[in-house]
Amino acid sequence: MDRVIRPGVAYEFVEEDKGEGVPVELLKAKAALVFNTSNTPLEREQEVFGDPLEALWKNCIFDLCGVRRFCRRMFAVIVVSTEEQRKKWLEEVREAVNQHFPVS
Repeated sequence: MDRVIRPGVAYEFVEEDKGEGVPVELLKAKAALVFNTSNTPLEREQEVFGDPLEALWKNCIFDLCGVRRFCRRMFAVIVVSTEEQRKKWLEEVREAVNQHFPVS
């Protein structure tokens, strides 16, 4: 990510910027998928922490670069997951990729 989502590649700030920090969007991508793993249950992530990763990916990364269609899936709780559960998660990843980026 740090080689793609960076100034001059994914966004840039105009020379006349006086601290407003309004970027020029450079990515041509129309959609993005993010898959996160966590050891925090989803309910706790949302209720206690307000799901900061959702806000970060959507508002601070993809919106900054011009990617408006965004989908994120968090897989949890990793530390107690079974092999069967992890296989199901991988199938969900496969399905999401095929749904959002179908092969023509």
